[in-house]
Amino acid sequence: MSDGMHVAAGYVLELNWFTRRNVLIILHGYSAPPPGSNRGFAFWMVFVSNLVVDMLSALDLTAISTALPTIVQDLHGIDFIWAGSAYTIASTAVLPLIGNLVSAFGRKPVLVFFILTFAIGSAISGASQSMNMLIAGRAVQGLGGGGCIAITEIIYADLVPLPERGKFQGITASVWALACAIGPPIGGALADSGAWRWLFFLNIPLCGIAILLTCVFLRVHTPKASLAEKLAQMDWTGIIVMIGSTVSILLAITWGGLQFPWTSAHVLVPLIVGALGIIVFFVLEMYWLKGPTVPRFFFTNRTTFSGYAGTFFHGIVALATLYYLPVYFQASKGASAVGSGVDMFALCLTIPAFAIATGLSVQIVDRYRPQNYVGWAIILVGFGVLSTLDESSSRAAYIGAQVPLGVGLGIIWISTQFPILAPLPVSNSAHALAFFTFLRCFAQSWGIVVGGTILQNMLLKELPADFAARFPQGVQIAYAVIPTINGLDEPLRTQVRAVFARATRLIWRVMLGVSGAGLLTVLLMREEKLRQDMDGTWGLQEGKERGSGSGSELAGEGGRELEWKVTPGETPTLPQIPQMV
Repeated sequence: MSDGMHVAAGYVLELNWFTRRNVLIILHGYSAPPPGSNRGFAFWMVFVSNLVVDMLSALDLTAISTALPTIVQDLHGIDFIWAGSAYTIASTAVLPLIGNLVSAFGRKPVLVFFILTFAIGSAISGASQSMNMLIAGRAVQGLGGGGCIAITEIIYADLVPLPERGKFQGITASVWALACAIGPPIGGALADSGAWRWLFFLNIPLCGIAILLTCVFLRVHTPKASLAEKLAQMDWTGIIVMIGSTVSILLAITWGGLQFPWTSAHVLVPLIVGALGIIVFFVLEMYWLKGPTVPRFFFTNRTTFSGYAGTFFHGIVALATLYYLPVYFQASKGASAVGSGVDMFALCLTIPAFAIATGLSVQIVDRYRPQNYVGWAIILVGFGVLSTLDESSSRAAYIGAQVPLGVGLGIIWISTQFPILAPLPVSNSAHALAFFTFLRCFAQSWGIVVGGTILQNMLLKELPADFAARFPQGVQIAYAVIPTINGLDEPLRTQVRAVFARATRLIWRVMLGVSGAGLLTVLLMREEKLRQDMDGTWGLQEGKERGSGSGSELAGEGGRELEWKVTPGETPTLPQIPQMV
């Protein structure tokens, strides 16, 4: 054993020596603490502040999708897809920065910055007087929201060991349950009453609460390097290539089939450039760049790769479901904005319930691979059932059809993070989780745009020509048509509802194929031991830091820190180590 290293009571102890009047010995334990230890008031307040940040994103997703037809109509807009895509494109584009930012500047200042950005975007969106202003506000919101979601994932990893993280993710899922339950009715009620702007303005006080809790209780390590040194740590080449390529692809899929034909240069050029750019990015990250934005295990470990692939496919199907189920309810079943929110309760409450159960099951059985198989299989069943719905389906049928899909989506919502992190050293967690969040948001953009493209093209093809001619919006007529359907005369009303039902059925069938690809990703997955250790550098500092002037950091959740002094020249011993540790 090398000098300064001892093993006692199953702990690896590292002795750091500081030449002073007395020698101070700091012991860092790298094995896991007992479950629930060292979790004081500050830990739980940090956890609550993260939940508030998660609530912001969840409410924005669930409430806006329900109210979107009313918002577009009120602003006399035509670009309904951009109201959603502007947010997702911006949130996806910022994510390659996050792992580098939090490593260079620290968790707290970067999180506060992105919460402020989200608040500013909410204010712009709420004050919008035109669709262009709304889209700009949504883009700013997306920058803030994307950063917030990624950083809270990283903070959870800093504070909770991997086997226990499913339990805490289950608590996070309960916040999504609340948002999914109250978001659609709130969005619908505010939209129906003409007060949709408060969907955005209500974010501002929540942002204030999140900033206050973060500033007071998130006492974690902040790097002391100069600004120039911090900027030098950033993977600028990889970041620029990835952001440029991502935006290029998202612009292409947003335009394709809507503003321009898929075969036009406006779509093919950015699509090809973006795809080539992503290939170049991965080559650079694998062979050349230092401080990679993508963990090297992405290329070398099939379990980590399978987790990322599953995350991508899950993001597509989850967002397509949340975005286009309200379209079916409002267009084919004649529901109001509030009614469509109520009709989604079966899905929105089932997802978090089974996410919580899945998180607990991983902790109990110490396995994650079976949950991934089961989750994807149930998702396939769910989309199969959903694709049987038409304009004449009963209320019991379309509410019951959501249950299997919600079960599967909830299971996979939690399950894909375990295979990503299980094989990785804990020092890779920040970049691994930033890339995890990037893939999820990138996939969500595909879910919204692919579903929107199918919907729009089906409407152009099958709506009665004389009816479609009433709308000057041309190809982007879906959200303009929905508010007029209930006032149409028969048989036109039934025809229009039937067209929307067929369009949404096609969306579910396409998602069925995507879910099949998700199931195949599990074949690459191996069962890895869930790591108990954590990176003590970023642990929560509850209490005054000891060893002033020594440059030591508290060990945090992942280890224990002990200290004592010996006189110079004395041979240090480790008395009563088992009791002290």
